[in-house]
Amino acid sequence: MLDRPEIAFFGSSLLSAYWNGAATYYRGIISALNAIGYKTTFFEPDAYDRQKHLDIAPPAWAQVVVYKGEDGLFKSLEQAKKCGLVIKASGVGVFDDILEKEIAALGSSSRMVAFWDVDAPATLQRIRLDASDYFRPLIPKYDMVFTYGGGEPVVSAYKSFGARECFPIYNALDPSTHYPEPVREEFACRLCFLGNRLPDREMRVEEFFLKPASALPQYPFILGGNGWHDKPVPPNVRLLGHVYTKDHNALNSSSMAVLNIERQSMAENGFSPPTRIFEAAGAAACLITDQWEGIGIFLEPGHEVLTASNGDEVAQIVSSLTPQEAQRIGQAARKRVLSEHTYRHRALQFDAIVRAR
Repeated sequence: MLDRPEIAFFGSSLLSAYWNGAATYYRGIISALNAIGYKTTFFEPDAYDRQKHLDIAPPAWAQVVVYKGEDGLFKSLEQAKKCGLVIKASGVGVFDDILEKEIAALGSSSRMVAFWDVDAPATLQRIRLDASDYFRPLIPKYDMVFTYGGGEPVVSAYKSFGARECFPIYNALDPSTHYPEPVREEFACRLCFLGNRLPDREMRVEEFFLKPASALPQYPFILGGNGWHDKPVPPNVRLLGHVYTKDHNALNSSSMAVLNIERQSMAENGFSPPTRIFEAAGAAACLITDQWEGIGIFLEPGHEVLTASNGDEVAQIVSSLTPQEAQRIGQAARKRVLSEHTYRHRALQFDAIVRAR
C-alpha cells in the first residue's frame, strides 16, 4: 500500500463561509480525505472579515494556519514545502497571483503541485480574453488541475491551455453535517433561495426568484445571502442576510421548496452543481432548479428534482406544489445523493487519481 502524501492546501477559508461559498466544499472534501488517511494543513488569509464570522472551530480533521500579509504568506509557503502535495485553490482573494506562481514552482520529483479551480468557467473566460494573463504559462507547470465541476467542456478547455491532466470533482453531501431538521417558524416559507449577490447571478435571481415572488404575492419567499440588503424586492420576500452554515439545515427543512440558480458563467460553460443542491437534498428538501446540462447525472428531473427554464415556470411549480409531493421529491433526492454523491465518494475519486501518480 502506497503512503498517501501529506497535503498543503491554500484556499479562501475553511473556518468561515462569510463571502466564501466554497467553504462547505472544502470542508466536505478535506474531512472525507482525513477519514481515508490523508493529513491536510489548510492555509487561509486573514481577509474580508472572515475571521470575525467563523462558522466552525478549528476541526480535528485538518490543521488550519491563518496567515497575515505577505510575510505570513511566505512563511506558510516554507511550511508547505514539507508536504508531498501542495494545492492552490482559485479565488483565495488576496495574493492569488503570488501563490499561483510560487506553488507552480514547487513541483519536483518528490512533490506534486495541483491547481484546484472552484470557479473554472470564470477562470477560463478570463484567460481566453487576455492572451497575456499571468496564469496562462503557469497551467502546464502544475502536475494536475482539479475543478469544482464542469464536465468535458471544462476538461477540454484546460487541456487546450496546456494542462497535463484535468479532473472534475463535483460538490457532494456530507451526511454528518447536512440532514433533515424540524421546521423553524422563522424560516417557514413557500420558496427560499440562498446565495450571495454576485454580478453574474443577480439577473438570474431576478428572473427565477424575484419574478415568481411578484407573481405570487400570497406566498412568503425568503432570500438569504450577503449583499441583498439594498436590493428592491417584493413585499412578500424576506431578506435574511448572511446565513451561518449551522442554520442551513433548518432553512432547507422549513421551506416547502428550495430554489437553485446557476450563475450565468456556470450555466454557459459546462455544469457545476453548487453545494446548495447537495445540502438541500441532504435535508430532504424539495429542489427546484433552473435547467442546465448534466442535471440528470446527479438528480432525476421530475422524480428527484423539479426543473424550470424561466421565472414563469418557477411560479407555476410553486403555486401547484403540494406538501405531499414536495416531501416525496425531497426524500427521493436524499436517497439518491446518499447512495452516489457523498464526499466519501469524491475522496475515493481523488485518492485514485493521486495514487496513480
